[in-house]
Amino acid sequence: MNKHQTSPSAGSAFPYNDPDPAKLQEAADRALDFHLGTHPDPKPKISTQVFTVIDTLDTECLLANLSETLASANAMVNDLAFDLEGSRRHVALGVAQMIELSELLANRALDIVDPR
Repeated sequence: MNKHQTSPSAGSAFPYNDPDPAKLQEAADRALDFHLGTHPDPKPKISTQVFTVIDTLDTECLLANLSETLASANAMVNDLAFDLEGSRRHVALGVAQMIELSELLANRALDIVDPR
């Protein structure tokens, strides 16, 4: 018995149709870039941080902002502490004291960096 098999066109090794050589090269390049990590222009990494500190800021600017932030936190915790009673008030005042000590350290570091 002879079985009749359909064969692709005689000149092509591809079963469906002759692919466009440019598309074939593009697909091969994408596959190699994916597997070898040689993509010429990788996508920039997206940061998940909401706030960042600019790398070019000098120490004086950083310490000044730290001092102001600690002063604001100290004012907020002190305001909160006077609305509380009992052990909650003691905890808030303890946090306020830690913030104030940190503020003193930041101010001292600022004085060393930029003596007035």
